[in-house]
Amino acid sequence: MAAYYPPVGFHFAVRFAISRTELDIRFQSVAGLSVEYETETIKEGGENRFEHTLPVRTKYSDISLKRGLLTDSDLLKWCLDAFENRVFVPSDVQISLLNGEHEPLKTWNVVQAWPKKWAVSDFNAEENSLVIETLDLSYRYFKLI
Repeated sequence: MAAYYPPVGFHFAVRFAISRTELDIRFQSVAGLSVEYETETIKEGGENRFEHTLPVRTKYSDISLKRGLLTDSDLLKWCLDAFENRVFVPSDVQISLLNGEHEPLKTWNVVQAWPKKWAVSDFNAEENSLVIETLDLSYRYFKLI
């Protein structure tokens, strides 16, 4: 019988539908894959011990991606087109957690993502570090495949 262990969080790939290069799948980190319910409270007349809390709609948080700065990539062109020209072309994004054979264990299909924020890390002559770009994405929803 095979032993089952929780998957490691450092082996993953991020694929953008708008990108044609393998460079755009390599990221240092992915954060913010979460969903929660917005709620509404209702006060019942005569009942003062508690309020009823009801689910209203789901809310998906922004996703934050980090990687070493690439000077030429489809993803960077997509971001700059949105920020410089206000041309927003939503893209589906697949975030896959991989096993030791580089096969997907779980995949999150992020629907209609668009760049909300793009930032570059500080430049500092006193440190020996990579320049990191951070991309925050807003999107409609995700589905676990």
